Amino acid sequence: MTQSLADMRRDYTRDGLTEEQAPEQPFALFRQWFDDAVKTEQPPVEANAMTLATVDADGRPHCRIVLLKGLDDQGFTFFTNYDSAKGQQLVDNPFAAMTFFWPALERQVRIEGKVEKVTAQESDEYYQVRPLGSRLGAWASPQSRVIADRAELEGLVKATEQRFSDSQPHCPKHWGGYRLLPERIEFWQGRASRLHDRLNYRLQQGNWLRERLAP
Repeated sequence: MTQSLADMRRDYTRDGLTEEQAPEQPFALFRQWFDDAVKTEQPPVEANAMTLATVDADGRPHCRIVLLKGLDDQGFTFFTNYDSAKGQQLVDNPFAAMTFFWPALERQVRIEGKVEKVTAQESDEYYQVRPLGSRLGAWASPQSRVIADRAELEGLVKATEQRFSDSQPHCPKHWGGYRLLPERIEFWQGRASRLHDRLNYRLQQGNWLRERLAP
């Protein structure tokens, strides 16, 4: 390493987050922050990239980066192969956590809740707007399974291209969306001296309770 980890430090001084700035409902604040991130973050940062954490049947956590592809007043939607490792983990334990980090804004959002599959119609509608290569890839790749090498994957893609050479690929039954139904959403705004602002929303009997957490 060219620099000691202990010496890697950034002080956050851009903004603050007060209760007066925060609406009663967390979705409104998330949409505002997400729009800010889209306008502010520059490539290679993707504003809709998030860490998704799941837990397997043995209680071991797993996390990876995925892309948010839908947001409504029910929750946060992403798409994947249902037969993948994350898909099996969500069968074993249908709860997950998401974290968005927008470094230019010195903000992160943490979301926790139950996960359910979206409808087949929702999955098909999103599948049809994907690039052709991504649609073919959903058929070709046995996601999370061991393969011999890159050549095996490329062979699977070629076979899939031949399969659909005379027709458009339709949405596979093993591929589709999940929606996380939030029970907790925390908004974190970086502040100087690590005295960050943390506003936490907890769902209680259908209503959102807003509270401040110590940094």
